Amino acid sequence: MRTKFIFSLLMAMALIIMSCSDGEGRSAEGTGTLSVQLTDAPFPTELVAEANVTVYKVEARLVDGDDSDDMNDDSSSNDDSTDDDSSDDSSDDDSSPYITLMEEEMDVNLLELTNGLTQQLAEIDVPAGSYDLIRVYVKGVNVVLTDGTVYDLKVPSGDASGIKVFVEPAITVVGGLSADLLLDFDVSRSFVAKGNMDTAAGLNGFNFKPVIKASNMSTAGTLSGNVSTVEEETSVALEGTQISVFAADTLNTTSFTDVDGNYAVLGLEAGMYEVVAELEGYITSDTLDVQIDAANVTTQHFVLEVDPDATDDSTDTTEGGN
Repeated sequence: MRTKFIFSLLMAMALIIMSCSDGEGRSAEGTGTLSVQLTDAPFPTELVAEANVTVYKVEARLVDGDDSDDMNDDSSSNDDSTDDDSSDDSSDDDSSPYITLMEEEMDVNLLELTNGLTQQLAEIDVPAGSYDLIRVYVKGVNVVLTDGTVYDLKVPSGDASGIKVFVEPAITVVGGLSADLLLDFDVSRSFVAKGNMDTAAGLNGFNFKPVIKASNMSTAGTLSGNVSTVEEETSVALEGTQISVFAADTLNTTSFTDVDGNYAVLGLEAGMYEVVAELEGYITSDTLDVQIDAANVTTQHFVLEVDPDATDDSTDTTEGGN
């Protein structure tokens, strides 16, 4: 359980339209501010000290806006995340539907961004309209183990045409309103360990196969809370507790508590979920039904009890060694 390779790269985008509409009541000439932030969830292994990524460019594809109605019919028809030349128009071309949001190198150790902490990537005015695709350009991806071993990873396409993240349905920027987009970088599926993850000596490296999911924060919410136990009538925070979130009996995502016992899971689509808290040496919590509401934070705390069987096993082992 503790060796699961899971954390998330999160980019929150706030698109706020501030300009006025034209005489026909349209917002064709409107622009808004696009803010891009970066975060990730805890990394559940003691073998890894750093997970580094250099993001050097971020683009968004406008499919329904000022002058994009006629030029995006072909490019918006691509429904999967594979790389094809037809959708890779240069953002420097006046006819390109892509808008550059950020174009500078930013080095990030993803393990320093946990439980809702973010790092801003970009803040820029963008035209009003609908955006159905984000391209994230990355390089310098590596994993550093606690023993100092560094594994430099090859980026299959992110350094050439960008990692494509489709937004379905497209997120729409409306004049005077805001729209937030969350990009969830699933490292459990993106960083594939080679060899035995139980020891650093058993690892042979990693393959990088980026998987990123987009969530519209106007229809998604956040789950947060605290996990503790009671020792001598005093509440004690439990660091490293795994929080598992299930949707329709299928694991949706996981998170881990920080040193203060706090956790946060962002980008959950509105709906009902089942949540479980578990930590070695403690009795796993009951499975709780939790309702996630759009654009809101749902709070769910857990209080775990010490597992007496785990205590007995420890005692027996100690006595046997005397």
